Amino acid sequence: MSEIFVDTSGIFAALDADDADHAPAAALFADLLEGETTLITTSYVLAEVTALIQRRLGIDAARRLLLEQALVFDVAWVDEDLHSRGVDAWLAAGRRSLSLVDCVSFALMHELRLDTVFTLDRHFAEQGFQVLPEA
Repeated sequence: MSEIFVDTSGIFAALDADDADHAPAAALFADLLEGETTLITTSYVLAEVTALIQRRLGIDAARRLLLEQALVFDVAWVDEDLHSRGVDAWLAAGRRSLSLVDCVSFALMHELRLDTVFTLDRHFAEQGFQVLPEA
């Protein structure tokens, strides 16, 4: 596995010791960091996880994420085209529980031909992606 997409729920679970899925997520994240895997995410995921960490773990944890931990990610900055493809997919799905951030992530994963994602979000498996850590 040379490239893997990293989603909000995976990052959060790996960093929050109180998260129910922390142990498997943290272990997998550590393995990914030690390997030669490129960790790809979007600017939308980074914004989403920063807001989540700030709200749940505090401003210092959010600051550490942005200034230290996020440096390991290859960030795909969402442009107008990628945003529009995500919006189109989100509107077509018409599902309350499916987020725009997820739909943008799906669009990027298809564009980059990524098939594996570090997440705890079932929507990625529903889209046919291989989800790690496995349930």
